Amino acid sequence: MTEPGEDILPVEEWVNGLTIQTTANVDVPESVIEQVIGQEEGVDVIRKAAAQRRHVLLIGDPGTGKSMLGQAMAELLPNRELEDILAYPNTDDANEPKIRVVPAGKGKQIVKAQRTEARLFREQKARMKWFLIILVVAMGFILFALFGDPYLLLISFVIVAMLFLAFRTPYGKRDDEMVPKLLVSHNPEDSPPFIDATGAHAGALLGDVRHDPFQSGGLETAPHLRVESGAIHKAHKGVLFVDEINLLRTESQQSILTAMQEKRFPIVGQSERSAGAMVKTERVPCDFILVAAGNLDSLYPKDPFKQGMHPALRSRIRGYGYEIYMRNHMPDTHENRLKLVRFVAQEITKDGKIPHFDRTALAVVLREAQKRSGKRGHLTLRLRELGGLIRTAGDLATERKAKIVKAKHVLDAREFARTLEQQIHDRSAEEMAIYKTYLREGVAVGRVNGLAVLSGEEGVSVPTGLVLPLVAEVTPAASKEEGKTIATGRLGDIANEAVQNVSAIIKKETGENIRNFDIHIQFINTYSGVEGDSASISVATAVISAIEGLPVDQSIAMTGSLSVKGDVLPVGGVSAKIEAAIKAGMMTVIIPRANMQEVFLDDMPEGFRVVPVETIKDVIDIALVGDAKKGLLTRLTRLLDVKDVVRDPLKGPPPVPTDGA
Repeated sequence: MTEPGEDILPVEEWVNGLTIQTTANVDVPESVIEQVIGQEEGVDVIRKAAAQRRHVLLIGDPGTGKSMLGQAMAELLPNRELEDILAYPNTDDANEPKIRVVPAGKGKQIVKAQRTEARLFREQKARMKWFLIILVVAMGFILFALFGDPYLLLISFVIVAMLFLAFRTPYGKRDDEMVPKLLVSHNPEDSPPFIDATGAHAGALLGDVRHDPFQSGGLETAPHLRVESGAIHKAHKGVLFVDEINLLRTESQQSILTAMQEKRFPIVGQSERSAGAMVKTERVPCDFILVAAGNLDSLYPKDPFKQGMHPALRSRIRGYGYEIYMRNHMPDTHENRLKLVRFVAQEITKDGKIPHFDRTALAVVLREAQKRSGKRGHLTLRLRELGGLIRTAGDLATERKAKIVKAKHVLDAREFARTLEQQIHDRSAEEMAIYKTYLREGVAVGRVNGLAVLSGEEGVSVPTGLVLPLVAEVTPAASKEEGKTIATGRLGDIANEAVQNVSAIIKKETGENIRNFDIHIQFINTYSGVEGDSASISVATAVISAIEGLPVDQSIAMTGSLSVKGDVLPVGGVSAKIEAAIKAGMMTVIIPRANMQEVFLDDMPEGFRVVPVETIKDVIDIALVGDAKKGLLTRLTRLLDVKDVVRDPLKGPPPVPTDGA
């Protein structure tokens, strides 16, 4: 059976067959749905959901196109008449503003007309005020002229002062307080709204009532003017997109559920101390389509103290919509490579500040897509980070006054676009080399250079490998009953279990003598802890070396899981681990044979080897040095052969063959 990607040319040859010279010749689709790469099933579901106005839950790795599918949903929604929403004062209860819904565009007209009316009324009042003042002053002078009594003139000035006070008093309603507030506004030709409420606090999501420092004395702002619409109201007749849905507070998720069910949700003051805490509007329309997104921890939280997505909210989506699990890689085919070429053109068009890519630059990007997929015959769909590499390469080309981005720019951009984890590891590796935490030449008993992947942010698709030196020592047992296996270095549960599994192999290889010894295993410089079982063959090799007194070649690094029967099992992040070994100066890396199809290396030093293995015997044969290992290999061969013998569990294990067998 042909593996994916085996029947297609290497990318360096493939790009030469393209009819384009640069990405400037690539047509970029205008609609968002056609710009989505590699998520054909998701695109089909979004089309169905948009046609029937169904809710959607998108689960998958960051950067795989969840937000684009949400935007596409708004783009594909059938045309419906949008509506404006206004808040009016309530003469019966000022703390319960009235809500009115009008066709799109009418809201602005209503507010403009009422503001004009209020302005004309203010102008009329001003004219009346000055007319009365002038009239009183004129009458005062006339009476003074007729009767010559100065008290008449004084009285007229007192009346003028009283008129000023009457017109300037803050008490009573201001003219503009009767003007409604436009909460949601559209133009008749607008498309359905797409509102991104990712990370929104309760007020921004559900609406709020602004605090009023002037709460009495006639200076306060009318309650309806302090009402602010939330994202759920702005998304009325459109799409509400919420990424990392599980990070919303439980109360907010419950409120979204209520809004979805009722299609109306009142606006209340979110702060108990605010002057608007008593204000609650009539129910405000919020007939939106929810597109919720998240990573797998939205369903299965890693932290036991954190909850995932609210089950009732998910049930509502599942019952009245669709769930989509996003793909993080796609087969390496001619058609999919063309899609990635188009993706490069899309990113350049969106950015608008970087040059186009030529064929050689496209070849490097495609090679990087192969590498980041972590699986031979596939291309990554973690496109946000790939887009970051594209923009960095474009910035380098611009800085160097190049009109076209070439392969050199992309290769250099990989160094500039290193993740924080990679930068941290590089500096740690420099310190480890200075202090000789690990050796890269010569031999040593009980000392092995393991390989690991630096755990980092889930959103980072580029794993960071590092050398994980470990040392094993065998001492007389502290207990008279049985020896123990003691591992240090902040091991997690899986790593501890892996060490125990390795001890089973050691016991099987050494027989009863292990009861007289304590085996100490130290993981060096593991300040952030060790999790996973990829160091299993490293532990086994170090312990066997310590027990048998056979030295280990320090120019070798290794990674691989180990079954209790001695089989070497595949692990993750192999390419990153090999690159870490190369940077550390190692000359040979041992990996599980099953991982060979996942090895992507751009530059391999002269004399460097990647050796696949299937059993612990293969590892020992390569890593240990000295003639004395021949007897050990003979014993291991016999022990590993026994595992294939069919036995009756009630009769115990079959006998181990002796030299005379």
